[in-house]
Amino acid sequence: MHIGADGWVDGMRRHPSPNIDARPEGMPIDLIVLHNISLPPAQSATDFGSDDVLNFFTNTLDCDAHPYFDQLRGVRVSAHFFVRRTGECVQFAPCDARAWHAGASDFFGRTRCNDFSVGIEIEGTDDQPFTPEQYAATASLVRAICAAYPIAAIAGHSDIAPGRKTDPGPCFDWAHLRKLGGFNAALFPYQRAP
Repeated sequence: MHIGADGWVDGMRRHPSPNIDARPEGMPIDLIVLHNISLPPAQSATDFGSDDVLNFFTNTLDCDAHPYFDQLRGVRVSAHFFVRRTGECVQFAPCDARAWHAGASDFFGRTRCNDFSVGIEIEGTDDQPFTPEQYAATASLVRAICAAYPIAAIAGHSDIAPGRKTDPGPCFDWAHLRKLGGFNAALFPYQRAP
């Protein structure tokens, strides 16, 4: 994977979200935040694969299609990337733009993590394992982001919004991602080295 000068990954499927804006002037992009998401929340491995997340991030979700969606009416969020169970990646925003994924957040005293982070949503839940294809795609994506920006850390949503968020959850294998990507352990300040 390669991120072009426009902040889009060359050849990746694009599904532009309106839920983005400009980062603060001169703000370095130095954090990657990993999330999980499924809509409606998956109860089993067969519940994944719909376009509901894509529709949610582009404000086209039919909130009458499922009872869970009623609470999402008027909610405006996005992420830079979505990694499906198959390993397919979809990009919603150029990396240079501020996506609305972290919400109220704090990275070692730096608040408003959306200002300086890239958000990757991985299709899944807190209590189901992720797929080998997702780990491979996420590792490749993280490597590309690190090659294009001065990334100093990779964190989970739960790390920067403790008590409010739990994702990517206890089933996410941080050590596997680190090994697969050949990443330095120093990039994972919230994870204990094995």
